[in-house]
Amino acid sequence: MTSFFDPSTFNGTVYSNGWTAAKGGDTAIVEPATGAELGRTGVANASDVDTACARAAQAQKDWAAATFQERAAVLRRAGTLVEENFAELATWVVRETGAARGPAEFFVGLALQECYEAAALASQPPGLILPTVQPRLSLLRRVPAGVVGVISPFNVPLVLSIRSVAPALALGNAVVLKPDVRTPVSGGFAIARVLEEAGLPDGLLHVLPGGAETGAALVADPRVRIISFTGSTAAGRKVGELAARHLKRAHLELGGNSALIVLDDADVERAVSAGAWGSFLHQGQVCMTAGRHLVHERVAESYVEVLAEHAGRLPVGDPNTEEVALGPLIDEGQLDKVHGLVTATVDAGARLASGGTHEGLFYRPTVLDGVGTDMPAYANEVFGPVAPVVRFGSDDEAVALASAGEYGLSLSILTGDAMRGLALAERIPTGIAHINDQTVHDEAVAPFGGVAASGTGARFGGLSNLDAFTESRWITVRGDIPAYPF
Repeated sequence: MTSFFDPSTFNGTVYSNGWTAAKGGDTAIVEPATGAELGRTGVANASDVDTACARAAQAQKDWAAATFQERAAVLRRAGTLVEENFAELATWVVRETGAARGPAEFFVGLALQECYEAAALASQPPGLILPTVQPRLSLLRRVPAGVVGVISPFNVPLVLSIRSVAPALALGNAVVLKPDVRTPVSGGFAIARVLEEAGLPDGLLHVLPGGAETGAALVADPRVRIISFTGSTAAGRKVGELAARHLKRAHLELGGNSALIVLDDADVERAVSAGAWGSFLHQGQVCMTAGRHLVHERVAESYVEVLAEHAGRLPVGDPNTEEVALGPLIDEGQLDKVHGLVTATVDAGARLASGGTHEGLFYRPTVLDGVGTDMPAYANEVFGPVAPVVRFGSDDEAVALASAGEYGLSLSILTGDAMRGLALAERIPTGIAHINDQTVHDEAVAPFGGVAASGTGARFGGLSNLDAFTESRWITVRGDIPAYPF
């Protein structure tokens, strides 16, 4: 039986008016766990972006004129196809991104929910009736923006691509997607394959793997009216600046260094389990990762001891061939960054309670104790399986620590008194807050986004997608033309 995501389908190509050769050439898709070549991807350049945007703008007009039932039907079929090919798609996520099997299956499950939620989005009311002092009908109407540009990263590429692609299409837009060239299959080609089979008309989705220059061409193209970017804060600043120069909206979902607060009345064993999951899931390569463990001084010793024990027991290895909790980091560059931050933090005086070693790209889950707020692994987004622990003595101190720094994505507060946790969360500026749970959560029905250096405050998810991927028009209707003094 032929594979639904057979590499020969896309070998060396991009998806733009079918599977076509890219003017930027091609490159290998490398499995981080083994170094094996999984296939080849085309690498798009600015010329490819220009061609794709022109075709997308042309195709979008008919798609916007289609009924909501037609658009919803395509997204429903896409969800069904994801379900039918669940195992194969999960294996691509495992092999291409290094995710362990459990997280990979969660990512695929979330992707199919994004398809179904997008199908439901197509039939949402397209506007509002507004009050008016005039004898007329006054309406706010949401209309498709036109062409939406989506730029997604390497870490959870399936989810971070489809969460914009699916709702943008459901609302009548065309999409040009630029996934990271390291993860083009789960980041884009698989989505193109699913939507192609689901009956999406030609020209509405283009998948152009590429680097920074490809992304800049997409942001600058005049036919692209909205940019949906997920990635690092440094890259997001450049995207935001370029989008502003071209007077277009940019939804920026950026980095994080999320705090996990353990209060003195928390169940330590459960807090450790939550903290380990929050820091070590997918090798810490998640924007919501718990990057700062703020632990009350009364429970800190036992918390660090048990967390280090947990970290020491977690199996690390090839997620495609072994039952492991952690797979590899994405590449050598990421390994060097993670290990450099850990080493510099230990050199600055922190105690290495567990981990801090690696074999190839397989980095051991790491616990750092006695960390100061100015130490590298605490002050920076590590994006690796590292849990720096800082002690505090009062709720006010916890609030001050959690609020310090440039990021504001997710927050976790673990406590025996949920109302105490909720009261603390109200004092800490983040886009997401979880009381008695860890920091890493996502649901297709929930608004998602950060504040400050974690993003522009725009939200994806659920009904927030209505504002994210449409333009608003004010329309008035009168029965007769009024008389004016002129």
